[in-house]
Formats: sequence, structure tokens, C-alpha cells
Amino acid sequence: MKIVFMGTPDFARDSLEAIYKDGHEIIGVVTNPDKPKGRGMKMILSPVKEFAIEKNLKIYQPEKVKNNIEFIEEIKKLNPDVICVVAYGKILPKEILDIPKYGCINVHGSLLPKYRGAAPIQWAVLNGDKLTGITTMYMDEGMDTGDMILKEEVTIGENETTGELWERLSKIGGKLLVETLKKIEEGTAPREKQGENFTLAPMLDKSMAKIDWDNQTAEQIKNLVRGLNPIMGAYTFLDGKKIKFWKVKLATQDEIMAEGIEIIANGTVIVSHPKDGLFIKAKNGIIKVLEIQGENAKRMSIQDFLRGNPIEEFSLLQ
Repeated sequence: MKIVFMGTPDFARDSLEAIYKDGHEIIGVVTNPDKPKGRGMKMILSPVKEFAIEKNLKIYQPEKVKNNIEFIEEIKKLNPDVICVVAYGKILPKEILDIPKYGCINVHGSLLPKYRGAAPIQWAVLNGDKLTGITTMYMDEGMDTGDMILKEEVTIGENETTGELWERLSKIGGKLLVETLKKIEEGTAPREKQGENFTLAPMLDKSMAKIDWDNQTAEQIKNLVRGLNPIMGAYTFLDGKKIKFWKVKLATQDEIMAEGIEIIANGTVIVSHPKDGLFIKAKNGIIKVLEIQGENAKRMSIQDFLRGNPIEEFSLLQ
């Protein structure tokens, strides 16, 4: 089929690569404009654009798509059979949705109708879900409200981070998109309504990254840390300095003696040693820190951190 592909991050690149390898005719690739990054403000290409350049595919980078008559006319001239949209980052207007013969197909990182919105993978981890998956669907004018085509379910690991799950789901998304396009070509693609029992997955806010030792349970703190890895990291303060946690787990009774622990304030460091590690009292449990980042420093293992940055036991994190 003749395909216009729209996407931006590595999650989308895997889908683009999958349909390219499957032999589809990719007549155009639409991705977000290049962005300056870092101290040198060097222009960074999206992973989708990098792949398109590598394969000599036609690239479009409109600043906006809504009310962009010139861009919409260009897509009409391409006359695609289908438009594949994977984490593009912009909402498509009806004028574009109506162009392709078989419609616009989206690869979404959840089991719809759960987690409609911009951050479905992140929220599945943040909420401590055990299952998630990929859904392909026909796009309409709503936010992830279109009819579903195919789904694939996966189990989320107990300590799996957003980054790790993202990488797994991106591969599954590419495979499922290939299967979806095959069924569309054959005329055998199912079409299932989502219904009204849905949940939302809005964009993440930096304010949510601060650990609330008083109100969040140990399990919730663990999920916050893994859910924000590698996006922004969950943080706390020690002696007025910001510390980020990148990997933690729940301590077991075998790892630490917990008699009388209930009278200690949440956020209290109860063990701190380069060999034994860093253990922190939390509500309904104890957090064991595995990977940490000091203020204006690099991420490192807790052992390496404590060798150069000792933390006193019974210090209180805030």
C-alpha cells in the first residue's frame, strides 16, 4: 500500500522501520520540526527523520497541521491509501483524516479504552498496573476514541521502568501495525467500538516528580520512581539539596531488621553504607535505593554515590 507515515520519537521509528521492511511504499514521512538542545543549542533530528534520511524517504516537517492549507493539499496530492500515525505529537484535523482510502491508523501504547491521551505507557507504570499493551485503531476527531482494530497484551515487570516498557512496546507496536495493514489490505480488519468506560493519560507535569514521604506509600514511591525513569526522575531534598532517585525497590524483611520502625518518621534514612546500601523508611514499607543522582551530578549506583557522598543515618528526607 501507499503510505504516509506520521511520527516523531523512537517509539514511532520502530513502526516506520517495520512497515518499511514489510515492503510498503512509503510516499511521505511527516515528523515534528528539528529542535535545539543542550548548551550549544545544536539542532536535533527526530528518530523518525533520521530513519527517513537513511532510507531516502520524502520528509515533511510542518510547524502545524491544523488550518495548514498548503500542507493538507500536499498530502492530498500524495493520495495515500492509508496514513499511519504513531506518537506524532499533533492532533489531525478532519481534512487530513478524510484523505486516505482506508483512513488514518494509529498505534497506541495501551489497551484502549484505558489510558487515552499523551502518556499511556508512563501512567500504566505510575499506577502500578500489572498489564498493558498495544492497540491499533482507526482515527477519528476525538482523542484516541476511534474504533479499535487489533490488540496485544503484555505483562509489566514488578520493577520495570517506563523506559524499559517503552522499548518493549515500541517493537510490539511495529509488529502489530504490520499485521493491521495486512488485514486492512485483505478486507478482514475487525472494527470494535471502545464504549464509554475509559480512563485518561494526560501529559506528565514536573510538579508530580517530588516524593511525598508523608502521604505516599512505599509502593507508590517505587512506582513514581520507575514511572518517571528516564523522563525526569523522582526527587527529594536532603539538607536543602535536590536528590533524584532513578531506581529503587521495596526492601524485604531479609534485607533489614524492622523492629520499632513504625515510630520513625517517614523519609528517615535508616541504613546508609557503601556496602549495605541506602534504606529509607516510608509509609507501609521501606525503600531500598539502587540508583541515585546528586544535585548537579551524574546518575550512579548507590554504592558509588555513598563512597563520595556519605549520608548520615537518621537524616530526614523532605
